[in-house]
Amino acid sequence: MENRFYNAFDAETFGGTRRPDYRNAFQIDRDRIIHAHAFRKLQSKTQVFLSGEYDFYRTRLTHSIEVSQIGRSICHFLRTKGGVMQPDFHIDGDLVEAVCLAHDLGHPPFGHSGERTLQELMIEWGGFEGNAQTLHLLTETIFQNESGVRGMRPTRALLDGVLKYKKLFREFPQPPSNHFLYDAQEVYRRFVFGKAEIPAAMHEGETLNGFKSIECQIMDWADDAAYSINDIIDGVKAGFLTFTSVEAWAAEQALGAEEQQHLERLFNAMRTDRLEGIFGARIGRFIEATRLRERDNFMAKKTSRYRLELVVAEGAQREALFFKRMANDIIFESPQLQQMEHKARRVLCDLWESCWRNYVDKGARVINILPPQAGRLIDAEPTKAGKARRICDYLCGLTDGTIVRTYRRLFDPEFGSIRDLS
Repeated sequence: MENRFYNAFDAETFGGTRRPDYRNAFQIDRDRIIHAHAFRKLQSKTQVFLSGEYDFYRTRLTHSIEVSQIGRSICHFLRTKGGVMQPDFHIDGDLVEAVCLAHDLGHPPFGHSGERTLQELMIEWGGFEGNAQTLHLLTETIFQNESGVRGMRPTRALLDGVLKYKKLFREFPQPPSNHFLYDAQEVYRRFVFGKAEIPAAMHEGETLNGFKSIECQIMDWADDAAYSINDIIDGVKAGFLTFTSVEAWAAEQALGAEEQQHLERLFNAMRTDRLEGIFGARIGRFIEATRLRERDNFMAKKTSRYRLELVVAEGAQREALFFKRMANDIIFESPQLQQMEHKARRVLCDLWESCWRNYVDKGARVINILPPQAGRLIDAEPTKAGKARRICDYLCGLTDGTIVRTYRRLFDPEFGSIRDLS
């Protein structure tokens, strides 16, 4: 049965047409992401705790899979509610799954620590942003090979779905640290909007950054739902969230009755050793907290993706925010994770400096420290900004384990074997 929610505008691909087969356009999007090298590497990239430390901690890969399940479930839930959603008019679960699976592709090794470090290193050269880097992979580098680079020819709806932020780096009064697109990505923004003129008022403040397709809104809430709950589960298992640490944190907060209930639920789950079961049920509550609402904007006549918006019950939003705040204060601000951030910064900064010295500001003695393909891509760029972006692409694409081994080969005199070249 044809789904009238989408039209040819939504399914149009960037970078050329794709050969049709037994799948629809959005199923092809999803399948190409799942089989991409960049997606597989998420299994060895940090979510909260360093990947590989223990088997049960979430990585970027397991997190992305969980987000995709929540995203599909939201689509199914909204469809069962009826209303504007009908058997032949509904939000496509394959598309939302593709958006969710892709949403963290552009994030670097070492989690948020690595992202902050690359933001500092790239601030002079157009910035670094995890979501903008995801767009960069989908459109330019996901199928990189010896003959050049090309993207996966994604649909307009997929590109729009991963665009959490739509404001360009140069459109901010001061260089931003996050929540922007690279200036060179303006062409993709124009494509997403079908060359429609963005109203001038939307460039003020964060209005343009908050303008998201329905699939992007679902992905965003699924992401919030996943990590606000799952960071707590991992934090308890890792020993960061204990009765003592949580009670000490709560004593410093001005908690209302609703937040006290969330706290009691956590303590009960810890006491009865039913953390995953009790908190897993909260995911279901977050899914059921969603509704659809009509909206009007300059894109609403082009596509249903902008005629409807996602509404999330305020209670669910407050609960997610409460647990995110707890995780940030107790886990992310802990000395242990701050030490990891210091280490991540040291590794990335030293590797950046070595790449810069050997591929950009070349002295009399140049050493080819990068894989040949990465070196050729850097050398082919005519400007320093272009070379910086290629270095950033290389470092961002490394996994936690690979970047540590690379660092040790370059800076640890006692480490290194000619057989250990990955």
